Amino acid sequence: MPERRLTLTNDLGLHARAAAQVVQCAARFKSQIIIRREDRNADADARSILDILYLAADKGKEVLIVAEGEDADQALVEIESLFTNGFGEI
Repeated sequence: MPERRLTLTNDLGLHARAAAQVVQCAARFKSQIIIRREDRNADADARSILDILYLAADKGKEVLIVAEGEDADQALVEIESLFTNGFGEI
């Protein structure tokens, strides 16, 4: 099961607009994608904006993205790109 550990670099972290981008990206894949905030022992379904917002992941927080399924590797590449580019905010 592929995974990526990513740090939020945009000023507002996983706020509503950033979370919506993750949901839109995740919806394009068949794989199950989970965003895990290990310091809070909290998981979010990447297709649920409410789950993602519940993580309360601010700038500088680290999250683990885990994907399982036939297109898991490509899903991780595209979600990682969102994080790396600061959701278009930096």
